[in-house]
Amino acid sequence: MQDLFIICRRSGEPPLENGLLPYLGCALQFGANPLEFLRARQKRYGCVFTCKVAGKYIHFLTDPFSYHSLIRHGKHLDWKKFHFAASAKAFGHGSIDPNDGKTSEDFHHTFIKTLQGNALNPLIETMMENLQYVMLQSSTSKLHPNNWITDKLHAFCSRVIFEAGFLTFFGTEFNSNHDKNLSKQEMERARILKALENFKEFDKIFPALVAGLPIHMFKNAHSARAKLEQELLHEKLYKRDNISELVTLRMFLNDTLSTFDDKEKAKTHVVILWASQSNTIPATFWSLFHIIRNPEAMKAATEEVKNMLEDAGEKISLDGKYISLNRKQLDNMPVLDSIIKEAIRLSSASMTVRVAKEDFTLCLENDSYNIRKNDIVALYPQLMHFDPEIYADPLIFKYDRFLNENGEEKTAFYHSGRKLRHYYMPFGAGIAKCPGRLFAVHEIKQFLTLVLSYFEMEFVDNDVACPSLDQSRAGLGILPPGNDIDFRYRLKCL
Repeated sequence: MQDLFIICRRSGEPPLENGLLPYLGCALQFGANPLEFLRARQKRYGCVFTCKVAGKYIHFLTDPFSYHSLIRHGKHLDWKKFHFAASAKAFGHGSIDPNDGKTSEDFHHTFIKTLQGNALNPLIETMMENLQYVMLQSSTSKLHPNNWITDKLHAFCSRVIFEAGFLTFFGTEFNSNHDKNLSKQEMERARILKALENFKEFDKIFPALVAGLPIHMFKNAHSARAKLEQELLHEKLYKRDNISELVTLRMFLNDTLSTFDDKEKAKTHVVILWASQSNTIPATFWSLFHIIRNPEAMKAATEEVKNMLEDAGEKISLDGKYISLNRKQLDNMPVLDSIIKEAIRLSSASMTVRVAKEDFTLCLENDSYNIRKNDIVALYPQLMHFDPEIYADPLIFKYDRFLNENGEEKTAFYHSGRKLRHYYMPFGAGIAKCPGRLFAVHEIKQFLTLVLSYFEMEFVDNDVACPSLDQSRAGLGILPPGNDIDFRYRLKCL
């Protein structure tokens, strides 16, 4: 019936662009550069228009003042349908939609329960310890104030964030507080770094899987995903210590509320692994890259970290006593907050997607449009993040862009002389907002606090250019760099 849309258009529907190719429609043009594609259509059709993309009709809302209207239409729009389908395609598990009968778990509720509120505190505490273990103990033989270590910046961020995150969510095979068997620790670390290689191989083709291509087309990625599943089988997880509340609860709910077999249960844990790493790693890279590249940002961030540690009575040392900052202290670091927000603003290319449950009229501020059942309504916030009327010089990194004149969080941004309700949306919007966003930001802030405390850092090339954004992941979150950057670091003289 959707194919009849071309010849049976109804009154009140947005302007339509079918594209040049049958079925694919505008898919190739959109995929090549979504931002420029949408800007061109906005100029041609106005702030609301429809594009046929891979057999689907997507209604794009490009006026930032219309974003809240999308959120208000929750009765008519389903945010879970697209996400459930994409997860099943990418990870290969059975349907996680409770309506399909394979599980009665409410995944979103599970994530909110274990990643927000009081549940966030122990996660932050554990992550702080694991980050320092990975940065310091796992590389002790190389670290010395007189010894510069040359590395790739994205590779460095990937190793540290992945290993610390894996230990934080999935626990350890040894008790790090009592088991000093180094060979056992080294074996554990080797297994996690092997998991990182498998993660990267799988993550590389993730956009193709979401687009609907079968994983069997990608032999290496298929094998890599299977190896990740093997690591996260329940029989192995039950042998690990200090597993997070999120994974513990998910194991229990998998065993009690689902009909999944052991492999399918493991696949749902790969979802957690991917969700905890795929956007955090590039966001960490961009945050650290801009700090090293901008002397003012480095000075302001270092000063804030120094003052916070002094106020908290924490001393930097290498005697095995780790720095400890709680959630309240981390929340009181507006300079790092602004740096992270600005780095994410410049690199985020997420897309907010809703599926129409029925035919309905989408009422916006000044217009209304008829939407058909099963059509998609979408926001592409990068249009707003790169709008020069909202963000002056939008392509330039300004570490204090999200600070007001008092050095506190800035929340007043304007378009056409009116204050925006939504001005920063890398994590989605409304009830579907990423439930792990709070932990992710704290994780990046902890990482930055620690590298600024323990290390001197510089680029090998002082005139290094900012890498391009890898557009292959557009629509999925934070875009990684198109190329890695050589940098070097050494311990500070403490």
